[in-house]
Amino acid sequence: MTTGTWWFFGLTVAQLTLAVVLLRTRSRGRPELPPQALALLRGGPRAAVTVALVALHQRGAVAAGRRGTIRANGGAGRTRDPLQLGVHRSLQRALALRVLATRPKARQALDALRAELGGTGLLRPPGRLRAARFLLACVPVTVGVGLLATGITAPALLLGAPPVLASAVLLCVPPTTRAARRLLAGLRERHPLPAQRREVTDGKDVLLYVALYGDPRPGPVPAALLPRRRPAPAAPRPGGRLRDRTRLEPGERPDLHGRRPGLTGPGRSRHPADAFFTPAGPY
Repeated sequence: MTTGTWWFFGLTVAQLTLAVVLLRTRSRGRPELPPQALALLRGGPRAAVTVALVALHQRGAVAAGRRGTIRANGGAGRTRDPLQLGVHRSLQRALALRVLATRPKARQALDALRAELGGTGLLRPPGRLRAARFLLACVPVTVGVGLLATGITAPALLLGAPPVLASAVLLCVPPTTRAARRLLAGLRERHPLPAQRREVTDGKDVLLYVALYGDPRPGPVPAALLPRRRPAPAAPRPGGRLRDRTRLEPGERPDLHGRRPGLTGPGRSRHPADAFFTPAGPY
């Protein structure tokens, strides 16, 4: 091999080394993170916006619009969360979820949240991640230029293959760090997904489950914003009269209001988990 081949090989090693340095982060403890931050670590910007929409929906600030869109429904309420405020201010008109995550005000709030997580060592800073990926993408180009400039030989190919393979592996490194993945795994272990919605007694717990496990029915609109389907009308009796839906059947127990379970309409008891869990379970 010629001296030029070694020069190109040294350049690829330098590119790989600098990329590894940029990808390395140090975890600085385990801070208490809001649900939006946990969702960003788990599923990215769209997951974080989904949690923000569920929180706004719990206060009646947003609602489902037409044709798979989301619309504002009054003010944002008493919240100081930057992402919730950014999402609500972006809803000057009805938008789909995928479009909402790209609006300037929502994107600014997401960038600020990424910067906070980057400071804690749970998320690789976007600038360093882009720089590292650029260097890794340059490794195959450098090897190819070196082979063309110095001649394609078997020893040169053997020398250039390991850097190319290493760059391909490092390009698959996710934005989240190992500490973030351990944090999410620990939270899922401490907060397993309930089998029934009645096990959830607080709206904050609903946000936590959406952040850790995602939307139970992914679509253009989060499941929490969709109206619940009413039960089918009662079948008429042979005599032509409808079955009394308020009368308890044998073996049924009344709800908190003394009504038949599952009765819709005024007076039905509301539950903070109704927006997220289906009657048979979360999935």
